[in-house]
Amino acid sequence: MRTRAIELFILIMVFPGVVSAAPKIEHWVTDNGARVYFIETHALPVVDINMVFNAASAREPADKQGLAMLTSDMLLEGTADLDSKAVAEGFEDRGAEIGTSSLRDMAIVSLRSLSDKEYLEPVVELLAKVVADPKFPEKNLEREKARSLQSLDHSLQQPATVGKRRLYELLYSDHPYANHSSGTHESIQSIRRADLIDFHKQFYVASNMVIALVGDLNLVEAKQLANHISEPLNKGKPAGVLPDVAAIKAGEQRIEFPSTQTHIMTAYLGIKRDDPRYLALKVGNYSLGGGGFQSRLMDEIRDKRGLSYGAYSYFQPMQQTGTFIAALATKNEKLEEALTVSNEVIDKFLKTGPTEKELVLAKKNITGGFPLTIDSNKKLVSTLASIGFYSLPVDYLDTYIERVNVLDRKTVTDAMQSVLGSENRVTVIVGAGVK
Repeated sequence: MRTRAIELFILIMVFPGVVSAAPKIEHWVTDNGARVYFIETHALPVVDINMVFNAASAREPADKQGLAMLTSDMLLEGTADLDSKAVAEGFEDRGAEIGTSSLRDMAIVSLRSLSDKEYLEPVVELLAKVVADPKFPEKNLEREKARSLQSLDHSLQQPATVGKRRLYELLYSDHPYANHSSGTHESIQSIRRADLIDFHKQFYVASNMVIALVGDLNLVEAKQLANHISEPLNKGKPAGVLPDVAAIKAGEQRIEFPSTQTHIMTAYLGIKRDDPRYLALKVGNYSLGGGGFQSRLMDEIRDKRGLSYGAYSYFQPMQQTGTFIAALATKNEKLEEALTVSNEVIDKFLKTGPTEKELVLAKKNITGGFPLTIDSNKKLVSTLASIGFYSLPVDYLDTYIERVNVLDRKTVTDAMQSVLGSENRVTVIVGAGVK
């Protein structure tokens, strides 16, 4: 009892307000259908906002890959009465930070502003304006397409990028998750301004958005702010449910590539983000390949055999079935040995699960590191956005540590075995001289 009290005292001193009580999440729906999640905190005179749209690469046509990312990148390129320079200065002159990003599941517009109304109100008004009514100037679009093609060319010179793109094609076949967020040469060149306008009109609507708010506001102010953000947007309709992911068969593909090292990526279909096995899989993967030097893959492949500088694995759950990927890079001549060892480590772990010592270590590190994942407004708003986007329970933060601590070896092992298996393992190998 005394030891636990000392631990709590230390944690509270380091992370005040986080360990003693998880931040309270308020949530509601605006008049035009936007879902809002809010955490009040007055530690800094700052407000962080994430507008999250179900408008990422999984929503674009297969022949227009890269459309979602281009739409996201072009949001800040001007409105009816403001060009891109005026938009940028509108945020910068008031000390605000604005950014956009687009992944497979979600497109995000983020804003950080001082909470003083003198600064906050005008940047929120500008934020709503650029998101609700972007003009996608033709000249700016051609520049962005050229930049995207240049970035794509550069990324395709990296064997890891080549391997991962092929891996997603094998895992998802004709499912929208097979779309490459950064597009292809053919798809980017085919995209026109009208495509951006249509994509924006369909997906950048209030009922297809989650607003995450964290910062120096009370509940009344937060509701007013959410209304200011969402009102200019059309109500629209939520994006439809993505199709189920089809089962896959085990397979291996080798790609010749002029690199000094061979990259090995082993993958399985994983889980949806709201899967109840999520935390058990997180704990299991920590011992397998997610715990750095404390994981088996690193120990067997790097420490004992010197086959790679590093080996790791991770789950990436999404709206529909996501992925589990284990990866390493080795000397070209060590490919077969490294591949054999990697598969043996994974197969052995799936048979027995973590040892009791590994389980305790994994749970201790995951729960001990949890406060670090929400120790700033920026991290907290990102976590809050995920809770809202994936419709996770609003007590997610409150129960996280408890739900990890109650996991036992059997639960973790059963979870890993239920998802992973050699019968649905896909491997992509990219390197010089591969057969």
